Amino acid sequence: MLWSADLTAPGREAVSGPAASKPQVSSRSVVLDAIRAAGTISRVGLIRATGFTAPTISTLVRKLINEDLVVETGHAKSTGGKRRVLLQLNHASRYAVGVHLDHGVITYALTNLGGTVVARISRPGAGAQEPAVVVARIATEIAALIDGVGVERDRILGVGLVFPGPVNATRGMGGPPDVGLAPAMRQWNGFPLGAALEQVTTLPVALDNDATAAALGEHWTGGFGTAASAAALYMGTGIGAGLVINGSTYRGPSGNVGELGHVCVSADGPRCWCGARGCVEALAGPAAVVAAARSEPATARAVGFTPGVRRPSVVADFAAISRAARRGEPHALALLERSARHVGVAARTLANLMDLEVLVLTGPSLATAGSVYLPIVRHELRACFARGTHTVDVRLSRSAATASAVGAAALVLESELVPPGHGPRPPEQVAGQRVRLTESAG
Repeated sequence: MLWSADLTAPGREAVSGPAASKPQVSSRSVVLDAIRAAGTISRVGLIRATGFTAPTISTLVRKLINEDLVVETGHAKSTGGKRRVLLQLNHASRYAVGVHLDHGVITYALTNLGGTVVARISRPGAGAQEPAVVVARIATEIAALIDGVGVERDRILGVGLVFPGPVNATRGMGGPPDVGLAPAMRQWNGFPLGAALEQVTTLPVALDNDATAAALGEHWTGGFGTAASAAALYMGTGIGAGLVINGSTYRGPSGNVGELGHVCVSADGPRCWCGARGCVEALAGPAAVVAAARSEPATARAVGFTPGVRRPSVVADFAAISRAARRGEPHALALLERSARHVGVAARTLANLMDLEVLVLTGPSLATAGSVYLPIVRHELRACFARGTHTVDVRLSRSAATASAVGAAALVLESELVPPGHGPRPPEQVAGQRVRLTESAG
């Protein structure tokens, strides 16, 4: 596989720096991560950051430069002696593909080694197509994405693919046997997605939940700042949350962390597709908002819903309601505000449980309706239990529409640039700087 050939080294070294608790971690991964986190750093800086000896740093840096992964980039300011040569990642040396698979739309992002998005596209979602057909289409669209920017195939590290719901034991979609997936994606339950995509793309594939990926992307882009406890509240077809605690993405033993959509906000509420009653997703998720709009003739007319005609996805219908609300249509606005109050209550529960410092609102549905949800969720979180000690900073994501695809690419970069077992680097700075994942203007 490409990443094994490119980056994995058999050499190990006992260390006294950040990797001391992980003596079997690849020394090259430690050095790459230190360079990534610093942005630019000298060899002396690497010795201090890693705890490795000077000869080891010299040898590893030379190999990384020979492999085109690291480049020398000018000199540090003089401190009275010889000016130190600065190092940084060669961002154009490797790339990662991120894919967000959903019922209504499939979003793709291609990032360089530094995490900057160099290309992104959106295509029709999975719909009711068979999984094998969709996987073949994803492979074709990944190839088109890569070819469109002229990146050589051997520079692609791998593919991160994320979706609604947890990853099961067969590297596919699916949760507990009596729950599984949301109705729109039921045909994917148990399908060996990872193996199937690896076979047709011949690239390594990393899988994860879309809300968790959105949180990872926010962490790498600096969206969480220096918060020790942060979450991304994700709203696409459904509602979920991703958690980053002390710089590490928390997934839980079965990948079911962050199912915010299934927090109960009304014990006697409607039955949810998961089998429980009163879930916030059943009361206030995009599908519930769309159903309410269609059931009210005045709202349906104002939004532009035609009886018997449906858009390709819940997200598309929800976006139409959001546009009507922004135009000042009172019924559409009232539906969104009612949904936002329920979502805010669930978010307050999450904030109280995790002692959140930052909550970022993200996902395609919040990309269109964030202006309505943000003030209401902020207001609800003012009542958090920890308010006497600190407030919860509630923000809109800078890349809400593509957050999960960007996070999926970060999943690949994380596996390459962060030593195994360390998780994403915490937000503390090394040598005063750190690399940030950013979306290009294009």
